[in-house]
Amino acid sequence: MISLRSFVEQPNQESRKKRILENVYPDLLRIEQELKKQVFGPVPLVNTVSRYIIDSGGKRLRPLLMILSAKLCGYKGDRDARLSVAFEFLHVATLLHDDVIDGAEVRRNRAAANTLWGNQAVVLVGDFLYSKALMLAIEYDDMRIMKALAEAANLMSEGEILQLLNLGRADLEESEYFEVIRRKTAALMSAACRVGAILGGASEEEIENMASYGYHLGIAFQLVDDLLDYIGTAEELGKPIGRDFAERKATLPLIYAFNRSGEEERTWISQLFKDGDKGDPNTFNDVRKWVERTGGLAYTEEIARRHVSNATEALSVFPSGRWKNVLLDIAEYTVSRRF
Repeated sequence: MISLRSFVEQPNQESRKKRILENVYPDLLRIEQELKKQVFGPVPLVNTVSRYIIDSGGKRLRPLLMILSAKLCGYKGDRDARLSVAFEFLHVATLLHDDVIDGAEVRRNRAAANTLWGNQAVVLVGDFLYSKALMLAIEYDDMRIMKALAEAANLMSEGEILQLLNLGRADLEESEYFEVIRRKTAALMSAACRVGAILGGASEEEIENMASYGYHLGIAFQLVDDLLDYIGTAEELGKPIGRDFAERKATLPLIYAFNRSGEEERTWISQLFKDGDKGDPNTFNDVRKWVERTGGLAYTEEIARRHVSNATEALSVFPSGRWKNVLLDIAEYTVSRRF
């Protein structure tokens, strides 16, 4: 286990987590209630698969970000939860499609949906959730909201395609990696915050700042996810560690290490990417030690912290208050989470 400062157990992080949950618990309940309400439909298989993946848990971060952004911008109504679940549907649809593409067997410590119902059914349910999200957005009769969701869905699809094209490339450039996570993760969080600000009646400047907060938070969130794939545990992540490497996905810790290694190590990693490590824990342990020794883990944490700093700076246009503090806490907690 590495000794990076943000991944050592820190009492202040536990208190921050508790403070966040105390403030957002009522909203999380509203999100859960709305999710359960919205997944029902006339097709039994859609209901079954949707409920399975939604009931398996999740942080509900994306719908929560939409609600918190709306509150920060002055929203006082009760239609925020209904719209917020559109972002969870987009997120869950991506997870379903990801698991099919990757041939995943486990998701959130449960059997992946594709192992239970097959690839065809799961892909189609993912498509249903995409369309359900867009239908929810239409109810609010605001072209800016519909545009934000449609653009996010489009960018996420592009990210999936780019990631597929990059499989097996140990020599991936940082810029190419960031193009993927900008689309796959940051776009949806940015859209959630943008839509929340729109719902709250924010000014154009405030809307753009909220979108910027979500963007940088999304980049940091994905960087930490990629870092945890090297230093976390299967219990914490809800999936096997080293999964990205086993699936021949070059993420920032490996990219940084590869670019700073000699020819012998580059050849070793390139051959592993070509052949696949078959999930061999001994192979991955060797790779993990190499990534840590070469500075890939520390570098990834540093870049994540820079994006958290940018996210908090984006909130500077808003006055101090409860909801701003919660969003600041979420940003800070992002780089020290262990789940």
